[in-house]
Amino acid sequence: MSNPATILIVDDEVRSLEALERNLSDEFDVKTASNVADAEDILNRDWVQIILCDQRMPETTGVEFLKEVRKKWPDVIRIIISGYTDADDIIESINDAGIYQYITKPWHPDSLMLTLKNALNLSEMQRQNELLAVELKMTSPRVKSLVADRKNNLRTVYQGNDCIIRSYDSPLNDVCDLLHRFSTFDISVLITGESGTGKELAARVLHYNSLRWNKPFVVENCGALPDELLESELFGHKRGSFTGAVESHIGLFERADGGTIFLDEIGEISPAFQVKLLRVLQEGEIRPVGANKSRKVDVRVLAATNKDLEAEVEKGNFRKDLYFRLAAVTIYMPPLRERPDDVEVLANFLLEKSMKELDKTVKGFSGEALACLMAYQWPGNVREMQNEIQRMLVMGVKGKILGADLLLPKILYAAPQDDASDLTLLSQTKGVLKARVEHFESCILRETLIRHRWNKSRAAKELGLSRVGLRSKLERYDLEKVEHIKVKEAVS
Repeated sequence: MSNPATILIVDDEVRSLEALERNLSDEFDVKTASNVADAEDILNRDWVQIILCDQRMPETTGVEFLKEVRKKWPDVIRIIISGYTDADDIIESINDAGIYQYITKPWHPDSLMLTLKNALNLSEMQRQNELLAVELKMTSPRVKSLVADRKNNLRTVYQGNDCIIRSYDSPLNDVCDLLHRFSTFDISVLITGESGTGKELAARVLHYNSLRWNKPFVVENCGALPDELLESELFGHKRGSFTGAVESHIGLFERADGGTIFLDEIGEISPAFQVKLLRVLQEGEIRPVGANKSRKVDVRVLAATNKDLEAEVEKGNFRKDLYFRLAAVTIYMPPLRERPDDVEVLANFLLEKSMKELDKTVKGFSGEALACLMAYQWPGNVREMQNEIQRMLVMGVKGKILGADLLLPKILYAAPQDDASDLTLLSQTKGVLKARVEHFESCILRETLIRHRWNKSRAAKELGLSRVGLRSKLERYDLEKVEHIKVKEAVS
């Protein structure tokens, strides 16, 4: 246990000293002095955290003594205790002696103890604050060096577009070429594509390959906030400018000064806010809510949307002049279903990443699981795939293979889309009635076997078939269990 804090009680009345010592000795190392000279000897000899001093003493007042204490031992917490409640004394002690608190007699033991413990906490926080200030001053060059190193490492990750995982002949190759080509030009870029296709990742590639790479990169989802909050978040506000504005707030445009701001879901902003944003882009200045003056900002604006903004312009839902301000260049991020060759590479990369994040290792995907992943249309794109792989990893057995039985039913069935109905599936099957029925029978057999991990007895029981009948159908439809495929390194 740590040693108790030391408190010095200074009082010329013996009974008062004894009473205070008796009440405080269980919690503190109590030292007493009946006069100023003895008190100074103790202060010179011992480390005292708190002084509890009587105001009325023969040779001097408590305030006068604590003035000297403040000069010689400024770190000591100073408290006056007195039976007199003269307002002038209280004001003088607070202003001149810098006391922590003025306690009147008669005092209550619990109240006094609480005051002293609070004073001790204040002393400890002051000491830690001083140590931290010294430490920060000494380590400032090191901190700057670490920040610079991390910025360089971050830039390295996004340089050359290596962070965008794809196959050798992926459609994303053309996208990456465009990102690299336009990154060094200080112009606005509109990134389009479905949710989960990696639009923010593309924006980071543009920023970290630009001349602004060592300046801030800030992100705001414009579809997540109403106009009032979005205006405050982007442009800032002054204290008291609206209900709840208890302090001033620096907006993201100002925080991104010299760098890049990425406005995601830009197609969701209201017509009224479109006017405010257009003015910022035209004038290069922002006006915080409640402020009288505008502030210049130097920011490159990147925006993203999953909407067809040209169509929205034609409908009158989006301002044409704002659209052209945002879309000096338009880059389209294709959905995962338009680049099926990327699925295997991306799935293995996401599995490796998830194993590190979740601290769980498996041998990879089974062939059946990978076949289902490649057949599925992924309406949620890469984000949906990442969620599915993490779920499979959590449910799977450590050190084993991730089988197709761990997949969600919609992926196991390899449906083209989440809301695919039976009629939709039927419409996508061509041929005469017999061929179409056999196609569905094959799908049902395969799904049932995968779900039962190719236990033919269980599958036959569920389907109401004998083992011989099931085996006959498997031979008829050429259904065999696919061997597992190990995790492969991502090709970028």
